Amino acid sequence: MRSQVSVTFKNTAPVRIELSPEQALERELARKWLDDQFTNMECEPLRATGKLLMADRVVVVAQAAGPAKFADPQWALEFAQAASAVLGKPVINVDADALSITY
Repeated sequence: MRSQVSVTFKNTAPVRIELSPEQALERELARKWLDDQFTNMECEPLRATGKLLMADRVVVVAQAAGPAKFADPQWALEFAQAASAVLGKPVINVDADALSITY
């Protein structure tokens, strides 16, 4: 199944990454990649309880990465693969500034 991940930041054009079925990532590898990025970028949970849903992790990593990280095509592809695998949706739209995600 083809999928698309879009990430938007204020005052920049949206980043759109198209994924073919061959580019799919296993869910556990995707989870580990997001966990590693979350830790490496010293991200903080969105909720005061500390509970972190996978959708929260995706949006927080996107926000921490900023437009600069998404300018790197390899990093952007890996993000899209991980987001698509952990969320299991064919179309994912991340608004990094608003910390929101829609499908």
